[in-house]
Amino acid sequence: MTPTVSGLEPPEEKQEAAEALSRKQGVIFVLENASLETAKVGKDFKLLNCDDHAQFLKRHGKDPADYRPDIAHQALLAILDSPLAKAGKLKALYIHTRKNVLIEVNPQVRIPRTFKRFCGLLVQLLQKLSIRATNGPDKLLKVIKGPITKHFPLNAERVGLSHKSAEIVTLPEYVKSVSEERIPIFVVGAMAHGKIDITYVDKFMSISQYPLSAAYCIGRITNALEQHWNII
Repeated sequence: MTPTVSGLEPPEEKQEAAEALSRKQGVIFVLENASLETAKVGKDFKLLNCDDHAQFLKRHGKDPADYRPDIAHQALLAILDSPLAKAGKLKALYIHTRKNVLIEVNPQVRIPRTFKRFCGLLVQLLQKLSIRATNGPDKLLKVIKGPITKHFPLNAERVGLSHKSAEIVTLPEYVKSVSEERIPIFVVGAMAHGKIDITYVDKFMSISQYPLSAAYCIGRITNALEQHWNII
């Protein structure tokens, strides 16, 4: 081992330690209560949404306002478009639907930019249970078995985001307080209204005195982590 002077690590050992820590760093997102439900409308299966299928939903005794897959679409784009994800710090991404379907999203996937194409992709996924890359064996999206907690690392800090939480935090200060040895898991509601009611989080917190959309909430989280990890 390289000798040390005055108890200080040699520069090469510091560099190795910094690189090892950088490889450990990362974040996991869970989009909870996502409205991703298919049904046969006319001759084809569709991803139900309030704009295109309001009459169909009303005929089946369902409230169209509950069918907002666009929220999950916007949230996915907010996560995957972030410099955080592009820097390789997105360790895992899951969608848990209101119908208790658990979807694992490969951090390398390119989600369709348009909502119509996104709907077509989700119909295909929910029928075939996985979507493979066109140029390789990797599965970009797949339905997996729950409970979701069995897919979490042991050294995780699981946080649910809720505007109704009594604890309001400043995100830059919060991410500084998380041990570098622990991976933060942020659970964000992907529904139009209501709150996520889950037992697998360690605590709930609010990041604003105002209600935020899922995409904006995620934007705040990714921005705070990017500043903390010096991702430009």
